[in-house]
Amino acid sequence: MSDSFSTRSQLNVGGKTYDYFSLPTLGQRFDISHLPYSMKILLENLLRHEDGGITVGKDHIEAVARWNPAAEPDTEIAFMPARVVLQDFTGVPCVVDLAAMRDAVVKLGGSPEQINPQIPSELVIDHSVQVDVFGKPDALDLNGKIEFQRNQERYGFLRWGQKAFDNFKVVPPNTGIVHQVNLENLARVVMTADKDGKAVAYPDTVFGTDSHTTMINGIGVLGWGVGGIEAEAAMLGQPSSMLIPQVVGFKLTGKLPEGATATDLVLTVTQMLRKLGVVGKFVEFYGDGLQHLPLADRATIGNMAPEYGATCGIFPIDAESLNYLRLSGRSEEQINLVEAYAKAQGLWHDANSPHAQYSTTLELDMGTVKPSLAGPKRPQDRVLLEDVQKNYREALVGMTANRDKRSDDVSSFVNEGGGAAVGNEQLAKGYADIETEGRKVRLKDGAVVIAAITSCTNTSNPAVMIGAGLLARNAAAKGLNRQPWVKTSLGPGSRVVTDYLEKAGVLKELEKIGFYVVGYGCTTCIGNSGPLPTEVSAGIATGDLVVTSVLSGNRNFEGRVHPEVKMNYLASPPLVVAYAIAGTTDIDLTTQPLGTGSDGQPVFLRDIWPSNKEIGDVIAATIGPEMFKQNYADVFKGDTRWNTIASPDGNLYEWSDASTYIKNPPYFDGMTMQTSSIDDVHGARVMGLFGDSITTDHIS
Repeated sequence: MSDSFSTRSQLNVGGKTYDYFSLPTLGQRFDISHLPYSMKILLENLLRHEDGGITVGKDHIEAVARWNPAAEPDTEIAFMPARVVLQDFTGVPCVVDLAAMRDAVVKLGGSPEQINPQIPSELVIDHSVQVDVFGKPDALDLNGKIEFQRNQERYGFLRWGQKAFDNFKVVPPNTGIVHQVNLENLARVVMTADKDGKAVAYPDTVFGTDSHTTMINGIGVLGWGVGGIEAEAAMLGQPSSMLIPQVVGFKLTGKLPEGATATDLVLTVTQMLRKLGVVGKFVEFYGDGLQHLPLADRATIGNMAPEYGATCGIFPIDAESLNYLRLSGRSEEQINLVEAYAKAQGLWHDANSPHAQYSTTLELDMGTVKPSLAGPKRPQDRVLLEDVQKNYREALVGMTANRDKRSDDVSSFVNEGGGAAVGNEQLAKGYADIETEGRKVRLKDGAVVIAAITSCTNTSNPAVMIGAGLLARNAAAKGLNRQPWVKTSLGPGSRVVTDYLEKAGVLKELEKIGFYVVGYGCTTCIGNSGPLPTEVSAGIATGDLVVTSVLSGNRNFEGRVHPEVKMNYLASPPLVVAYAIAGTTDIDLTTQPLGTGSDGQPVFLRDIWPSNKEIGDVIAATIGPEMFKQNYADVFKGDTRWNTIASPDGNLYEWSDASTYIKNPPYFDGMTMQTSSIDDVHGARVMGLFGDSITTDHIS
C-alpha cells in the first residue's frame, strides 16, 4: 500500500475513529473542487488502492485529479468496487467457477478455503419466477410452487454456495428484485472494513451482473452492470480496467406538474440522453430540481441508465439521501457515518456546493414533463399519452402489410366467385371472436393482452404504486374492471411494497381490477410473463393479430415481453391499470372514455386519476422504517421451501455426472503449478455482424 500524497487521515464519528483517504488533503496539491461527484469517487478509489504502480500508481491519481472535461478518454485506470451484487441467472455461473477453482486448488495440494470472495458478494434470486398463474388470490403461492419445482438443482447449488463460501450471501426467492433489495437494504453508501487492524471508511461502490445495477446511483452509490467474468474478477479482489470517462451534467430544474409521474420523467430523460449520445460516459444529475426530487424518483432515473446508454446516471449524497436511509430502516450509526464522511470528503451536496465542470450539459425543466409511454419497440421512443393511438396505428401499418396483402388476395378470389378458406374472413378484418372467462368477445388488433405492474424501475417508487392503487380504487368505485382478455399481474420488487399497499387499503382495490400479486421478482419485465390464456393465444393466431402489452418495465424490444405480443409500451403503474381497463392501445385516453360506469355514464381517465396531494398524504400515513426493518430482518433466511431444499455440505461441491445444467467446467483440467504459454488465436471468424438497435433479445 502506497500513499504518495499523504492523504490518509482520521475521522471521528459517534466516538469511533475511522481512517480514510482525504480528498481535501489531495486538494491542497490539485484543484479538484471542479470535479464532478462521480470523478471524486473514482479519485478516492485510486488513492485507497495505490500500490506503487502495480495496478495503481501516482500518475493514475494525477490523471484523475487533473481531469479535463473536454478531453477524449485515453487514460486507463484500475477501478476496484467495494462489493458485488448478482442475480441468479448470471450469478450461478460465477459460483460454478468458484466451486471449480476450489476443486483445482485441492488437486494442486492447496486448501479449498483459499478460494473465497475477497469483497462482500450478495446474490438475489429474482430471475426465475414466472407468471404461470394470475388474477386469483393464490397466484403468488402457486407460482412459487412451480418456481421451486423448476429450479430444485439450481437452488440447492446456491444454498450450498451460501454455506460454503465466506463473504457470499444469498437472498432467497420470493424476497424481491436485486436492484430494489440493493436500494432498500444492501447498499451501505459508505463502507467500512478492517485494514491492518484499523477501521477504514470509504465510498460504497458496486459491480452488478445485471445492467440495471445503476438503480443504486440514485442514492449516491457509484456502480454499474458488468459481465460475469468481470464480476468474478472483482469478487476475487482484482480491479477492472477502464478509461477515465467523460461526464455529462444533466441539470434538473422545477418540479413535476400535477398528473406527471417519475415514469414520465425517466422516459423524457431517456429520450433526451439517447438523442445526445452518452455511450461510455457517466451522467451526473444536478440543479435546483434535486430538492423536489424524492430518492425513489432518483432511483427510477438511475435504473434506466442502460436505456439511455450511459455507464451510470448518478445523484450526489444530500439530505434526501439521509431521509431515505432513515425511512428504509438503516441504523442511526450508519446514517451519521454517511453524513460525516460525505461532508469530510466534499461529496455532500447542498445549496452551497461548488459547481462542477462537465464534458457537456443538458437541462430539463421538470415542470414541462407530460404523461408519456414509450414504444412500441424501444424504450427511448417516448410517446405522449395523447399520441399513443396515433403511434399505434402508424406502427400497425407496417406490421400488417403482409396480412393485408393476403386479405386483398382473398377478396379478389371471392369477387371472382371463389371462396375464402376458414379463418381468412377474420384475417381480412383484423379480429378474432373468442370466448374467455365465460364471455364471448371480439379480440382485435391493438388489444392489450398483458398489463403488468412489474420491474424495480417502478415498483421501488411508492408514488406510482400508491397512485396505481388509488386509480384502481376510483375505477372500481365507478363500476369499471379489466377487459377479460387482459392478463394482469402485480410483481412487486420487494415485500415492503405489498405491506404499504395493504396498509393503505389499495391492495384489495388493485385485486378488484385483477392485479393480484404473482411473485416477488422480475416477472414480465424480463419476459417471464408466462403463457397467455389458451383461447386468447388461439385468437391471436387465428386472426394473425397485432396485440400489445403495457408494462411498467424498462425494456420493450420485440419478443421480449411475450413471443406472441408484437407491440410493447412502457408506462407508469397507474397507466398500466388504465390500459387494462380500456383493453386496447387503439384509444386516446385523454379524450375517449375508459369505459361505461355502473351508472351508465362514460368514465374518463381524468375522472379517476388521483391528485399528487392525495398520493403524498397516503405515503406519509403508511410508509415507515418499521415496515422495512420487519421485512429485511431475516433477508438471507428464506422460507420453508428454501430451507428444505436438499443441498450438499462441505467446502467442495458434489458434482453430479447426471446433471445437464450444473457441470464442473473444464477450464482447469491438466493445470499444474507451472504457468503455460498463452497461444495466439489464428483464423478466428466473426460470428455475427449486426446493425443498430439489435440487442441480445433479438439475437436470442
